[in-house]
Amino acid sequence: MDKSWMKKSRLSRDYMQGIKEFLEFASHNVSNDRTISCPCMRCVNSYMLTLEVVHDHLVSYGISPGYNCWYLHGEIMSATTSSRTSQSHEEIRPEYGDIRDMLRDVFPMHTQNIDEYAEESNLPEPSDQGPSMQRPQEDPNEEAQKFYDLLKDAEKPLYEGCKNFSKLSAIVHLYHLKCLNGWSNHSFTMLLQILRDMLPSDANLPKASYDAKKIIKDLGLGYEKIHACPNDCMLFWKEHANDEVCHCGASRWATNENDLQHNMSTSSKKRKKKAAKVLRWFPLKPRLQRLFMSSKTAASMKWHAEGRTNDGIMRHPADSMAWKTFDSQYVDFSFDSRNVRLGLAADGFNPYGNMSTSYSIWPVILVPYNLPPWMCMKRSSFILSLLIPGPSSPSNDIDVYMQPLVEELKELWDVGVQTYDISSKENFQMRAALMWTINDFPAYGDLSG
Repeated sequence: MDKSWMKKSRLSRDYMQGIKEFLEFASHNVSNDRTISCPCMRCVNSYMLTLEVVHDHLVSYGISPGYNCWYLHGEIMSATTSSRTSQSHEEIRPEYGDIRDMLRDVFPMHTQNIDEYAEESNLPEPSDQGPSMQRPQEDPNEEAQKFYDLLKDAEKPLYEGCKNFSKLSAIVHLYHLKCLNGWSNHSFTMLLQILRDMLPSDANLPKASYDAKKIIKDLGLGYEKIHACPNDCMLFWKEHANDEVCHCGASRWATNENDLQHNMSTSSKKRKKKAAKVLRWFPLKPRLQRLFMSSKTAASMKWHAEGRTNDGIMRHPADSMAWKTFDSQYVDFSFDSRNVRLGLAADGFNPYGNMSTSYSIWPVILVPYNLPPWMCMKRSSFILSLLIPGPSSPSNDIDVYMQPLVEELKELWDVGVQTYDISSKENFQMRAALMWTINDFPAYGDLSG
C-alpha cells in the first residue's frame, strides 16, 4: 500500500484518506473484542483499542513514523534493509519511532548533517577498533558536539546484531518507562544492572540512573531549582541567590534534630545542606521554541490563522471577540501568525491522594492556543511552567513564585526570542502574549492578589 501519507501533515486530505485506508486494512485482523493495536505516536502499539479510538488517536497524535511495516496489523514483514546503512552495519529497525526524527527536532540547525553523517561516516561494529566517526576539520561548538555525540549513540546498535534498538533509543525508551510508571532512581539503577547481566557483554547500557540522566539531559528541556523562603516571602534568586537568611529572619536551609546533633559533632564530615523549600521552574522559551523546531507541531502552530474556518461559528478561542480585539490593538504582534497566544491555569492539589494528609502543591500550566482545538487541550500540549511546593497553599504570596515566569513573559512580549521554524526553514523572532488565566474562584482570588 502507498504509505507516503504517513509523512504528510495531519491536516492534509491525503493523511485523512490514508488513515481510512489503514483502518480498512487493519479491520481484517481485529481481535475477538474488536480491538487493534494503536500505532499512534503516543501509544506506539502498546495498547489495544477500538477502531474508532484508533482513528481519533491517529488524527490527534499522528502515526508513529517508524512503523513502516504494519506487521501488527496483518502485513507480512520483509527482510530488506537500507542500502545506505548496510554498508557499515545492519539497519536498526525503527519500530519504536525513528530516533533520527527526534534528533532533527532537537537540533534542527544540524538537520542536513544527519544524512551527510550517515553517508560519510563509517561506524564500526562494537568489536571493531577503528575510528568511530569523522569530525569536521574545525572543532565543533558545544551544541554541535552534543549533536555529534547523540548521533553517534543513535547509529550504534545496543549490542552486536541488535536490529530493534540503538544505544540512544534504548536509553530514551527505558527512561520514558521510568517516568510513566514513577520508578525511583534506585529501582531504575537496579533494572539497568540486571539488563546488563541479561544482555550480551557488549551491550551499551549505562550503569546507573545518573548516567542515563546525563545522556537524556543533552536532549534539552530540563528545569531549574530555585530555593524559596519557608514562609513564602522571597526567592533566593538573582541578586538574592547567595543569601542565607530571608528578610523575615527564616533560614534558607531545613533544620531538624539530626542536623543540630550533627553540627555539634566536630569529627564528622560536613554534610550538604538541604533547602527548606524548592521551586521547580521549567523555562518557557525553549519549550515554545521546540514547538516550532519539531516537524510534528510547527505547521500546526499557525493553524489559528491559516487552517481555521472563519465562518462566524465559535470553535476555538481565535473565533472570540477578545482575540479579534487583541489583534486590532496590537497589529505588530498579530501580523506574524507564529507569535504565540497563551492561557495560564493554576490550582493546588494533594499529590498523595490521601485526604488525611494535608498537603497542597501548585502546578502552573500554560496552554498554547495557536494549536487547533483537537491538539491544544491535549495533555501532551500542556506546558508545565512552575511547580510551587507545599505543604500549604501560597495564597496571596503566589506572586513571589510567579517571578521567573512573569520575567520570561515580559521578555517574550517586549523582545521575543530567535526561533527556527522547521516548516518554513527559516529563523524568526518569536513573541508571546498571555491572553487568559483559567482558575476556580479561590485560585482566581490568589492569582489576582
